[in-house]
Amino acid sequence: MADVNITQAEADFLIAMEKPRLDDQVWLFPGPGERVSIPLISQDKRENFMLDVTRSQIKLTKATYQNRVRQAIILMRLDIDGPPHRNPDESEVPCPHLHIYREGYGDKWAVVAPSGIYKTSMNLFRSSRRSWGTVISHCRLTFRWDCFHECGRNRETLNRLPPVAQR
Repeated sequence: MADVNITQAEADFLIAMEKPRLDDQVWLFPGPGERVSIPLISQDKRENFMLDVTRSQIKLTKATYQNRVRQAIILMRLDIDGPPHRNPDESEVPCPHLHIYREGYGDKWAVVAPSGIYKTSMNLFRSSRRSWGTVISHCRLTFRWDCFHECGRNRETLNRLPPVAQR
């Protein structure tokens, strides 16, 4: 299992790395109760990352975007329309909030996410599409939102779509 205790300097370095997708697969934006994990890789191909997109089954506007490295180390996590988060110092952070790796604590600390960027919406796909640019800049992803297709699409039609060219 991966060592989940890395130095802050190493975490900052990993966060700052550009992370292209491993392949050109087209992903279906997760439906309620579903999760998608997109494999990413560093430019030098030495580090493997994952971008997890998770939707709640009960509260349809609740979602999580998570960027992991070495399978288990959470570098960043954005929680949208979930419960408030309690930090180790007992301060409470409302949702949406952003977890950023902190040495000795992992992802246990959160800060308020910019409310003008991360808004809740009954149509999470469209709302997330608007905030994707910020997710890209926070996680240093080097691909665009068009790798996703809306979960309401016919899955058989989606399987026939050609791969999206990496941009």
